[in-house]
Amino acid sequence: MSSRPSAVRVGPRASSRARPGTAPGQLTPAPDALRSVAHILAWSPDACEAPPVADLDALRQALARRRVVWVNVDGVGDPELIASLGDLFGLHGLALEDVVHVHQRPKLERYADHLYIVLRVPETGADHEFRSEQISLFLGRNYVLTFQERAGDCWDPVRERARAGTGRVRAGGPDYLAYALIDAAVDSYFPVLETLGEQLEELEDAIIENPRRGVVGALHRVRRDLITLRRGIWPLRETLGALSRDPDPLVADETRIYLRDCYDHAVQIIDLLETYREIAGGLLDVYLSSVSNRMNETMKVLTVIATIFIPLGFVAGLWGMNFDPDASPWNMPETRWRYGYPLALGVMASVAGGLLLWFRRRGWLGDGMAETPPQNRSPRGRGGPREPAGGD
Repeated sequence: MSSRPSAVRVGPRASSRARPGTAPGQLTPAPDALRSVAHILAWSPDACEAPPVADLDALRQALARRRVVWVNVDGVGDPELIASLGDLFGLHGLALEDVVHVHQRPKLERYADHLYIVLRVPETGADHEFRSEQISLFLGRNYVLTFQERAGDCWDPVRERARAGTGRVRAGGPDYLAYALIDAAVDSYFPVLETLGEQLEELEDAIIENPRRGVVGALHRVRRDLITLRRGIWPLRETLGALSRDPDPLVADETRIYLRDCYDHAVQIIDLLETYREIAGGLLDVYLSSVSNRMNETMKVLTVIATIFIPLGFVAGLWGMNFDPDASPWNMPETRWRYGYPLALGVMASVAGGLLLWFRRRGWLGDGMAETPPQNRSPRGRGGPREPAGGD
């Protein structure tokens, strides 16, 4: 990650959520919300600055001096700082409330002099599970204001282009900056999908070769990650469609062309998500079928063994009856015959061998029981993730 500008100021963290029935517009962060730290990046076509400020006065000066001002706030645990920024930019109280309550779905809300856009981007937690982080973006006539739940994002390439003056970030207005940020957030889904695709491929091989209980748990985790990603990208497609179609004085016609390309990226992500969801559901069916087939093969082997021992048990029981050959009217001469015992063993061996040969010819033993392994099991062949396209 590239270095960040210095912070505006840090305020206290809220201790509780807003209770049901609280008046609208109340800024009540969650107890675990991180302390807010604001960063400023301002530029004109010929210069870029990141003023080291300790209050909001420098921000006012940057707004008056520069063409585009980007204020990024990491953490939403300081309602006083958020309210101060809302007063400075004239933001609606309901939008600020949605910034603090980080359970919003992606959406677009239009106000008199600014747009409010909610994004959800995937991130990997300490337990290597995917989660979605809410990002709130305000677009005004000469500013872009973003709020994140925590520090660290996918926007460092945008910052580097703004500082170096490469690409169209410096030449474009705040609407193009908003597009660049949204495009980077959308493209952040592709590496996550690639990882999930690789996991599905490994799970498919494991299910075919050796279906175990642990595979089912891993498969359910992948399905849960796919559902999390789906919740974030499906409403975002609607938001991007509205931004690219509906005329708005804050979004230039040229920028809407780029937003249509971003909308296309979102559609590709949705296609991949649906494909992987179908694969994950199919793998669960494959697992159940594999377990059932293994059980059937086991029962077949046990049945064959039991079938072989049935005539052997009959022969052993016949010659093992404890009748006195002298007292019985039906004398069993084999019981006193010198070769009676080898004859019994020979009969048993002949019966067992004959049954094994018959079972093999019927295809119940040997190669007849083996199944041909399926081919082309990789989910990559069904449409892998694309490489993220650069916004510039």
